[in-house]
Amino acid sequence: MDIVRVDEHLNEKLKDPYFKELYELEEQKLDIVKRVIGYRIRNKLTQGQLAKKARVTQQYISKIESGDFSNIVTLEKILLFIGYTVRIQAVPLSQKVRNSIERLARAKHGIQFA
Repeated sequence: MDIVRVDEHLNEKLKDPYFKELYELEEQKLDIVKRVIGYRIRNKLTQGQLAKKARVTQQYISKIESGDFSNIVTLEKILLFIGYTVRIQAVPLSQKVRNSIERLARAKHGIQFA
């Protein structure tokens, strides 16, 4: 069995445009997580204390710090409190990338695009 280095494996996976888009989204989420945790640490706050100040629940702070962004409005409340905002954009893919994603999604997952 061949042992593949993590960076080599990731570089191979990033050749898949569908994987690459999802990976880049996860990187953006990680950046937000780091900002929230960093703010809490710099200001010596517990999750509960930050939650009270941002007027959300401690459970939601925990979710954000775990990368669960299921509620954008609550995420925005937290980010506004610590000096950031959410910017969401739907950006059109190039036709080349879209074609690659569609082809791979059909082959791997049976997904049909509109």
